[in-house]
Order: sequence, then structure tokens, then C-alpha cells
Amino acid sequence: MKRSLSSLASVAVAAALLAGAAAAQVPAGPKLAVQAITQVAPNLPQYTKVDQPLLRDGIAKATGGRVEVTLSSWPERNVNGPEVLRLVRSGQVDIAAAPLTTVSGDVPMLDGVDLAGMNADIAQARKVADAMVPVANKELQRLGIRLVATYPFSGQMLFCRKPVASLADLKGLKVRTNGPSASDLIKSLGGQPVSLAFGEVYTALERGTVDCGITGAGSGNGVKWPEVTTHLYTLPLSWSTSGYFVNLAWWNKLDPAIRAQFEKTMGEVQEAQWKLGVEATNDGIACNVGRAADCKLHTLMKKPMVEAKAEASVGASLQKHLADDVLPGWIKRCGERCAAVYSEVIAPITGIKYAAK
Repeated sequence: MKRSLSSLASVAVAAALLAGAAAAQVPAGPKLAVQAITQVAPNLPQYTKVDQPLLRDGIAKATGGRVEVTLSSWPERNVNGPEVLRLVRSGQVDIAAAPLTTVSGDVPMLDGVDLAGMNADIAQARKVADAMVPVANKELQRLGIRLVATYPFSGQMLFCRKPVASLADLKGLKVRTNGPSASDLIKSLGGQPVSLAFGEVYTALERGTVDCGITGAGSGNGVKWPEVTTHLYTLPLSWSTSGYFVNLAWWNKLDPAIRAQFEKTMGEVQEAQWKLGVEATNDGIACNVGRAADCKLHTLMKKPMVEAKAEASVGASLQKHLADDVLPGWIKRCGERCAAVYSEVIAPITGIKYAAK
């Protein structure tokens, strides 16, 4: 027993020394106050399980208290999303996060990372995101912005107040879309895309202004869409691949030791978020449709939704809509350079070619 206690003490001492060494990597110096605005709602696990413990608390601990991140969610700072890059560019915030499609009005290239119908699974979505970061940063550099990490939300699915058992059932329905490529897909399927700020969708679904809305299985749960919808079509149309952006001038002026710690922290945030994307998708579905045993991250719905699973032929159908309408729509918004980027960077991963018409 004594030997065991001695071993434990040695482990504790070693751990303390390692912690001290880690803190020592960031030398003493003036404190740095950092403003960060990240997620669309403060109760999402992307915020509570990743951003708060790693980005806010983790960097403070790793720098011995030198860096203090004031972290807020979008609603807490009255942010709707499309303006995120402008907030970063102007220096009003140092770090901000948003789905790439949400901010693609300012940088259309960003929308190509996660076009609706393109990434059938989250592993492919990650490969495309990793490949596109250098391309995105060439575009963003002109605006004085840098993309320092990517992450997904849970699989983007259809929450509907009418029975939807297949994509064909969307014909004639009004669907709140979460970006330009999703609008192109819904149009291609015969539906009517509707543009609404995320915070306005609950009321629109409740009143019947829209018939369906697209959002993450978990994100929809977090903002209580199952209260005003009945059917969940569980095919991920995209992953709402998102990014953490920094003001480039601010980033370049950071003490090198502080910047190195930020790079390490953002790497940890990125890995945690991609892992969470898988968990949140499965958990969000379970919570929405009433599978209590599998509902651990989100809220179990008192009135479970009807789960509609994708038909076997849906993959081929989506690829056709992507090739015929979604890809050409993005390239029309983005320009011929995007056609080249797609062919050189994205097509080798997706296996779906773009043919100019």
C-alpha cells in the first residue's frame, strides 16, 4: 500500500511539474482582453461543451491568466449571423464563429465547402473542409480575416409541420433554408425556399408561414423546433460546416507565445467540435423522436416527432440535383475561379464532377 501511495504521489508531482512547464511556455506579461462571439444559441453543446471549457476557460488556464476571453453567443450580442465577418473585419470582435454558408454573401467561395447535397457523411465533410482552408484564407486575407478552425453542427435535416417521408414530398412546400445552396436544392426539388433569420423560424413554423425548416438535428432541438413541427426527415442535407474567424491584424500583432497558445487551443477546439458533430447528430435525432435511452446531450421531447428515414435511392437523386442545379448555382454566384477550385480541390474528394453548361 505504501508503494502504491508513493507511486500516486510521484504521478501527482510529475503532473504538477508538467502543468508548471506548460504555463511557463507563456511568459509573464500584460493581460490581454479578447472579445469572442461564437454560437447561435447559448444552450447548444457546441457552446457549453466546447467553447466555454476550451476557448474561454482553457486559454486562460494555459496562459496563467494572461488571456481573458469574454465569450458570448449570438443572441447575447444581438448578432444574426451574416454580419459576423464584418464584425471581425472592423475589429469590433477579435474572434467570431459562424456557419460558412451564413457568411458566404461576403465571401461566396466559403459556400463551396458544404454545398447542400454534396457531403453524404461527416467524414467527407471534414476532408473537404480541411482541403479548402488554404483556399478560403486566400480569399479572406483580402478582407483582413483569417479562418483558424473549422467545425460542423449536427446533420442538417428537415423539420416539417406536414408529413414528409421523402424529398419528393417537398414539392409545393415553403421551406426555410439555411443558405444559398440549400435554396437551390429546395427549388430543384420543387419546393419554395424562404429566407428567415434563425431566431425567427420557430414563430414562422408555429404560425404556418413556412411548412419546414432546415437545421441541425441537435440545433433544432436546442431552439425547440420539435414543439412546432411533427415530422423529422433524418437525411443530412449538409453539416453546416462552420469556421472560427480572427481579425488578421490583431492575430499578427499577438505576442508569439500567446499566438502559439491560441493555435494550440483552436486545434483542440476543432477536434472536439468535429467529434461532437457525430454525437450531436445521433443524439439530436434520438431526443427529437423520443428514444430516451439514446438522448444524453439534448432535451427529450415530450411529444416525439415522427422519424422519416431516407429512401435507398436518395443518394443518387441528391447527386443529380447537386450536379444539375446546386453546383451551377454556386458557381454563378462565385465566378469561374470557383469552378476551377471545385474541380481541383473538392471533386477529387466527392467524386462528383462539375460540367459547365
